[in-house]
Amino acid sequence: MSQEGPRRPTAEEIGLLLAGAPASRTRTEVAAGAGVPQELAERVWRALGFPTHADDAVAFSEADVAALTRVRTMLDRGLLDEPTVVRMARALGQTTARLAQWQAEIIIGHLLPAEGEPSDDDVARVFDTARALLPDFEHLLVHVWRAQLAAAGTRLLAMADLRPETAPDPRPETAPDPRPEAAPGRVAMAVGFADLVAFTRRARELDERELADLVEGFEARAADIVAAHGARLVKTLGDEVLFTAPTPARAAAIALDLAGTAELRIGMAYGPVVPMMGDVYGTTVNLAARLTAIARPGTVVVDSGLAEGLAGEPGFEVRGMRRRTARGLGVVRPHLLRRSSS
Repeated sequence: MSQEGPRRPTAEEIGLLLAGAPASRTRTEVAAGAGVPQELAERVWRALGFPTHADDAVAFSEADVAALTRVRTMLDRGLLDEPTVVRMARALGQTTARLAQWQAEIIIGHLLPAEGEPSDDDVARVFDTARALLPDFEHLLVHVWRAQLAAAGTRLLAMADLRPETAPDPRPETAPDPRPEAAPGRVAMAVGFADLVAFTRRARELDERELADLVEGFEARAADIVAAHGARLVKTLGDEVLFTAPTPARAAAIALDLAGTAELRIGMAYGPVVPMMGDVYGTTVNLAARLTAIARPGTVVVDSGLAEGLAGEPGFEVRGMRRRTARGLGVVRPHLLRRSSS
């Protein structure tokens, strides 16, 4: 008598395991059940990154009704208005979509064979592992989110106390300041770009797996160093990372630590920026990018504002370079940052 092996789980079973509740409602029924106008429900759903279903498609669960009810409660209590709710939904959807994709790729890559089609046993193993990990992952997600929220709130409140006009005057001796005057909503901080040298050439020489390992290793090292110094990794762009730090000294320590881990070129600037949508914007950010292009492999180049902010700070040495024309910013004076020989 033969014994059957593990059965391959169906798409419905996988969806039920991960979503936590079966689909039982149409989009009209979800909006009605939550007491939310259909138009707002669809705006929230699109902002979260989900497709628009046909009116008669049973694609929503009781959990969706409960979630939309919470949205209605926020609005009824006057805690948020509709535009803010949609913006919050978009932030949540875009961030968690990337998180879910990334985590799924890690788990599947770990459990499935690198070559060939996965067998039923392989798929069943992924399903069983996900079922075992899900409660811990869910708890960890909420914990980390709250901790990151606390860190973000602390950073933003601290930066709100730092008037942009208290930042060192970034102007070169004879060149005009390319950055506009401080305005409401701006905060003073250091912005840095770290760029992998000769990435295009390496990409041609490596196979897909080696290239993925190179990028992941670079991003992991950068994230670890930035976090260790209490700063923030804003985003990664494959061969480049963007980070911010509250002070010139902290930014300088990050840059020099990064420069010692790989062949990078790093540019940094200090001045007013506009934090928005989890990113940072403004002329200070553009100047940091231009300085990265100026930097030679293995060097860190900073603007005058950051160089002046390091005056008297132990462990750093800054040397002025010849003035350059930075595209769209006019004439700037870069400075080369090194560890102090003393």
